[in-house]
Amino acid sequence: MTAKHIPTNSVRRKLLQASTGIATGMATGLISGGVWAAGTDKPEKEEVKVGFIPLTDCASVVMASVLGFDKKYGIKIVPTKESSWASVRDKLVNGELDAAHVLYGLVYGVHLGTAGPKKDMAILMTLNHNGQAITLSKKLADKGAVDGASLAKLMQTEKREYTFAQTFPTGTHAMWLYYWLAAHGIDPMKDAKVITVPPPQMVANMRVGNMDGYCVGEPWNHRAIADGIGITAITTQDIWKDHPEKVLGTSAEWVKKYPNTARALTAAVLEASKWIDASLSNKNKMAETIADKSYVNTSVDVINQRILGRYQNGLGKTWDDPNYMKFHNDGLVNFPYLSDGMWFLTQHKRWGLLKAEPDYLAVAKSINQIDLYKDAAAMAKVNVPKDALRSSKMVDGSVWDGKNPKAYAASFKIRA
Repeated sequence: MTAKHIPTNSVRRKLLQASTGIATGMATGLISGGVWAAGTDKPEKEEVKVGFIPLTDCASVVMASVLGFDKKYGIKIVPTKESSWASVRDKLVNGELDAAHVLYGLVYGVHLGTAGPKKDMAILMTLNHNGQAITLSKKLADKGAVDGASLAKLMQTEKREYTFAQTFPTGTHAMWLYYWLAAHGIDPMKDAKVITVPPPQMVANMRVGNMDGYCVGEPWNHRAIADGIGITAITTQDIWKDHPEKVLGTSAEWVKKYPNTARALTAAVLEASKWIDASLSNKNKMAETIADKSYVNTSVDVINQRILGRYQNGLGKTWDDPNYMKFHNDGLVNFPYLSDGMWFLTQHKRWGLLKAEPDYLAVAKSINQIDLYKDAAAMAKVNVPKDALRSSKMVDGSVWDGKNPKAYAASFKIRA
């Protein structure tokens, strides 16, 4: 199903009124032919179909289209609403979609053939850091399971089959869920049943008792709290501060065939990422836009709290989290770090999704389009980090820096 390209007239009007400066800049750019030069730099495709799943972090793709950043770079982004990550995968592989808002680990899984059909893939940029969570059912919370330690205790004392849901077998949410469970001594492959559920269906499935917990992107964790059926046990930024989440993904074949279009698309989404993070006002306007039925299809108040860092856990606790969902953060979000991609490979190896040891660095270099990203960043006047590797401390105390992925993958006590 293809989303309407323009939200409701009232939302559109407010956005245009609020974005006079942007619109003026667009008009100037268009008169001079946009920021791309005529001739060899012109995008090979003018219309670019970009798939998305109804989640808060589809926002930069949607806003690039709604606010007209795409026109500045000589393209028209057509946001296309998809029903599941499997659908996104299939349409990227068969060419129905040009690119997509997609799970980091899905792209790597397709590239290596661990996520269904095998096809060489490409990551143009990272779309966001942070902003996902693990939700436990209210029934579990009523029995005292409100975090990892208390969940592990309940699972030891009250023996039964516990079911948890993630959104795609090689995706980010599966990896956050597995990592968190294992950090508390729960083997996700032996001590629990793990199922795959599309993000928009998580809340309905928990409501009817199909799972004890799930890991998903917003707004579906906050929705469970609003509906009184779940609690937030942990945010993913507390598993890994500033973790990579969704990416702008496509096939390697598409990048090779349409390099100028790929650069223009990346630059347009970079501009939208900057715009979202520029002010609280912009974030609120973004929430109002993507809440529309064409996009996420939920109430604005379910989206606009956590994108401002205002959290509640469903048990009376509230807090302001400085590590909420970031879309740009002065370019630190959007750069496709090689170490980020390699981390997913270490976890795929850890959980038996990869049987053989991959060449971690070579795979990351082939997928993450760093040179293309740098060109697009220059077009959009975005800062580029100097190092393609970064260091992070995880919830279990381990440090990931990308320097010895084979040893890191083998270092975990709980693994397949």
